[in-house]
Amino acid sequence: MKRIGTMLFLLCGLFVAAQAQTAEEIVSNYLENIGGEDALRGITSMKMSAKVDAQGMVLPLTIISQKDGKSRVSFELQGNEMVQMAFDGEVAWGINFLTQKPEPMETEDVENMKRELEDYPNDFVDYQKKGHKIELLGKETIEGVECFKINITKKPVLVDGVEVENVVTYYFDTDNFVPIVSEEEIVSGEMKGQISQTVYSDYQEVDGMYFAFSIEERIKGMEGGQPITIEKIELNLTFDDALFEMPATEETKE
Repeated sequence: MKRIGTMLFLLCGLFVAAQAQTAEEIVSNYLENIGGEDALRGITSMKMSAKVDAQGMVLPLTIISQKDGKSRVSFELQGNEMVQMAFDGEVAWGINFLTQKPEPMETEDVENMKRELEDYPNDFVDYQKKGHKIELLGKETIEGVECFKINITKKPVLVDGVEVENVVTYYFDTDNFVPIVSEEEIVSGEMKGQISQTVYSDYQEVDGMYFAFSIEERIKGMEGGQPITIEKIELNLTFDDALFEMPATEETKE
């Protein structure tokens, strides 16, 4: 009887082992479920048309990104377009809301943006070739969903001239293998040390690939957040380079 019990225990252990997921398998399932790595590699540009809830005001939001690193985030306020951030591959800039003039971003911020270029359009596509490392930290329930918790360690970021570890934690739904939440520590500024959370939901198909159409940015443990509702995603459009370049001002003309 004791031998039978031992055999059953061993068989159960083998079954559990067979069902276990590695970080590599989870990421592979995720990429396959959202359309496959080949399709993701084929994305040359993306335009998201959305609405953002900014302290009770719902504003039209446009996010444009390209494989070459050029990007632009703008919103409409009282009929005027406000460029929150734009990057032409070398210069990053935005409109100063007080002066209503374009201003370049700090050199260190630009360098960090350049270090992120290879992650377009997804942190996990070709992560091994990029030198990124992934680690499965077990399971955890978040947003009411059981998830696999995975860390991805990417290229370090610069903070005051010093390289700092760049780790993002993703929570993948154990049923569908899509991210429910991502987290990363804020390493500079007034919120330094806090954890920034991005919540993803309402996955929809676009050209055979799946994207989250509801995104909320928030600080972990704090009330409120900034919900973004995506209305349309367009892939592989062509944009004029001038769209990303900082407009000339009287100061830059001199």
